[in-house]
Amino acid sequence: MKRREFIVVLGGIASLPLIAFARSPNKMPLLGWLSPGVPNDPLGLKVRAAFDKEIRDLGWVEGQSLRIERRWARGDPDRAHELAKELVELGPDLILAATSLCVAALVPLTRTIPIVFAGVSFPTAQGYIANMARPEGNLTGFTNLTEVSTIGKLLELLKEIVPKISRVAFMINPETTQGVESIFQSAESAAASLGVEPIHMPVRSTGEIESSIAAFARTPNTGMIALPDNFMFIHRELIIGIVARHRLPTVYAFGFWARDGGLIGYGNDVIEPYRQAAGYVDRILRGASVGELPVQQPTKFELVINLKTARALSLEIPPNLLARADEVIE
Repeated sequence: MKRREFIVVLGGIASLPLIAFARSPNKMPLLGWLSPGVPNDPLGLKVRAAFDKEIRDLGWVEGQSLRIERRWARGDPDRAHELAKELVELGPDLILAATSLCVAALVPLTRTIPIVFAGVSFPTAQGYIANMARPEGNLTGFTNLTEVSTIGKLLELLKEIVPKISRVAFMINPETTQGVESIFQSAESAAASLGVEPIHMPVRSTGEIESSIAAFARTPNTGMIALPDNFMFIHRELIIGIVARHRLPTVYAFGFWARDGGLIGYGNDVIEPYRQAAGYVDRILRGASVGELPVQQPTKFELVINLKTARALSLEIPPNLLARADEVIE
């Protein structure tokens, strides 16, 4: 589903015949799991393992006391919508939606099936949540980055590494993240406070990633910030490789980027929201309502620096920045 189509759907949601939710007490509870990625992604496997362990510890055994139907969207918004419809039609007791891509696919389809999300950045800017403390409707969960002001922190890190930087590109896919206008506004404000020119870099395909970075990197004193977005996550190996080839200093949201070869990553632990989500799944299966379960924000952030990548870019990381890092990769 394209972004403009999604907005149209939301605009007319009140008049649509939404698919309803009806729990059958005589059947084993069914959990739908909608993931944005691919089944064998290494980080995705860690996410699944964390959830599976926690849900077992809470007394739910898959195949014995709980059925789980898992689907993977492979980074495709249209596929996510098709799979969301497929899961809703199964009549699950609740659905776990991983990241904004999957939430966007599910929201137009049901207002009655409880949805627990994990790994959603900027949920208020994207329009998914109005009241974090007492969610209305059928949606609650655990966020990654919650405030668009966090973008300022990413820009500060880039400026600290490359003090002469004068132009910064902010890369995101507007078809897989809602509320891009608000996100870019925050980027512009942060850029103005640091005296750099913000450049919008929307990318909707792997080809656009290559061409956009290549064109931008030709200008001296430039850098880039890869904003939190599922499309970025799916194609992170490609992005890291292209950035290295064009020697473009880049800061990423989340530490795993630096572990995978990026220069610097800053953000919360992306696995923890899925472990926590198991607790909400447990509570809903035992009778809790979504409104009783506040949207929870991360409280711990990590800064990961890849010195090997810094050396390849001929960059010297300031000692005080290295001292603040939670992890330094040699």
